[in-house]
Amino acid sequence: MLRPQLSRLSRSTVNCRQIRHVQSSAARLAEAFDPVGIERAEDEVDVCIVGGGPAGLSAAIRLKQLEKEKGKEIRVVVLEKGSEIGSHIVSGAVIEPRALNELLPQWQSMDDHPLTRPATSSHMRFLTEKLSLPFPHPPQMNNDGNYILSLSQFTHWLGNIAENEYGVEIYPGFAGSQLLLSTTPDARDSWGNQVRSVQGVTTNEVGLTRNYTMKSSFEPGMAFRAKVTLLGEGAHGSLSKQAISMYQLRKEAQPQTYGIGLKEVWRVDPEQYEPGKVNHFLGWPLSYDVYGGGWEYHMDDGLVSIGLVVGLDYKNPYLSPYREFQRLKHHPHFRKLLSGNSERLSYAARVLNEGGLQSVPRLHFPGGALIGCSAGFVNVAKIKGTHNAMKTGMLAAESAFDAIHPSSAESSSSDLSSYETAFKNSWVYEDLHEVRNMRPSFNTRLGIWGGIAYSGVDSLFLGGKTPWTFRHAPAGVKEKKSEPASWHQPIDYPAFQPPLSTDLMTSVSLTGTNHADDQPVHLRVVKTRNFVKELDRARAGDEGANVAIGAGSKAVETCAKEEGEVEMEKETRKEHSVSCWCL
Repeated sequence: MLRPQLSRLSRSTVNCRQIRHVQSSAARLAEAFDPVGIERAEDEVDVCIVGGGPAGLSAAIRLKQLEKEKGKEIRVVVLEKGSEIGSHIVSGAVIEPRALNELLPQWQSMDDHPLTRPATSSHMRFLTEKLSLPFPHPPQMNNDGNYILSLSQFTHWLGNIAENEYGVEIYPGFAGSQLLLSTTPDARDSWGNQVRSVQGVTTNEVGLTRNYTMKSSFEPGMAFRAKVTLLGEGAHGSLSKQAISMYQLRKEAQPQTYGIGLKEVWRVDPEQYEPGKVNHFLGWPLSYDVYGGGWEYHMDDGLVSIGLVVGLDYKNPYLSPYREFQRLKHHPHFRKLLSGNSERLSYAARVLNEGGLQSVPRLHFPGGALIGCSAGFVNVAKIKGTHNAMKTGMLAAESAFDAIHPSSAESSSSDLSSYETAFKNSWVYEDLHEVRNMRPSFNTRLGIWGGIAYSGVDSLFLGGKTPWTFRHAPAGVKEKKSEPASWHQPIDYPAFQPPLSTDLMTSVSLTGTNHADDQPVHLRVVKTRNFVKELDRARAGDEGANVAIGAGSKAVETCAKEEGEVEMEKETRKEHSVSCWCL
């Protein structure tokens, strides 16, 4: 079993060297929280991995495998913000087992493995408002040998293996808050600049009020000092953004592009259940100039995952990804699938990387590296990223082990440049290079039609071997945003038809989100000159502003910039929102 969430009272005493102790006196509790002067506990580790997803756990397992192979001890800690491993993973996925075969070659002989539902059919369909038409899909979407599973259960299974079989220390309930830096510049970045190196992370404080005073349950964050820090937070993680900005990791890469994925898991009527079936959808309800598509995965136990991805570069500010997803279920195909005794069990939303190879930043920095979706290794054509996330975690682990136990005395424990080289020589690079032009091909005035035409030729005849690489936007353009509302007409979305389609608050109630009413504002956005301008537009009522201020999980649906932070006050209760990381 995974460790249950550590009690807040034990956070400062588990496996760590306590420097000072916080006294929770009445006078102390009345004080405002001072992040600089607060007493913290420290722990020293070899490798600190932020994020207990497929990338982070694969890195942890690989590090401990190398410990056994080389006979050199290494202490590995995984920090996971969820209450347990897998609790913050959006379930329902088709996984390519290539990386798993390398990491755990004997996984099929393990009795408890969750890869029990092989994909038996794979189809692409084009939707009109009433019809579902068969459509040729690119060879990259062939799912022979792949598995349909709950990604949450898969991650939980990996966590069990990491902890019980390899001795990885996993701490759920610990969210990374800030990067720990050396006190003075002690390294050079990839561009030759003298910089301070990353030496670990501090975790989040708990027990603070909305006004940042300390409650009786207050517990300070811990400092995990590490020789190597691997950031596997997923797309658009806060610490990853700190590192990308601080070390100019995107200096030679194109800006990242994003989509938002909205997903539901249903237990469908037995007459509609076809185990192993995979369907992907293009077309309706999205207009031709909006990138996106839907899916339908028939998992184990009569469960079906359905969802919709919407590219966040859409122009019409009246477009609501949530309403588009609910409208999708009104299509005759989905109405039939979800009819009878079908029951919706869960709902979730999460931001996705869509930039592909040309948007992958420099992967290493002094003292650490980006792994998995923190860097952006999703293969958009395959609609898969787990295999690449796992493999990059393994590659980074090998580089980290060599840095901590170097063969040469001249090697630096903070130098993970070999990870960059390993990535470029790996099948992950080949996987992304082959499809690098597909997503940007949808950015022309021809919209979906131009993208379909180019992607078809590229995948079927050219195999991605063209000498050119498309840009996601013209040179010099760092961001895209919705247009002024005056340029567009409001979208007339159909009324909800429960239980088939429901309002946002009903869906959010199925996410398991739970926040204290008086906790500090948790929505943080980038404070730039452009952000302030867009915020003023939003407050003035301009629907076309690049910031959405409103109720529920109408968080900012945009590509956020990567410099500086500011809190955004929201009048809504926090349990009315979903942390989809679109900010």
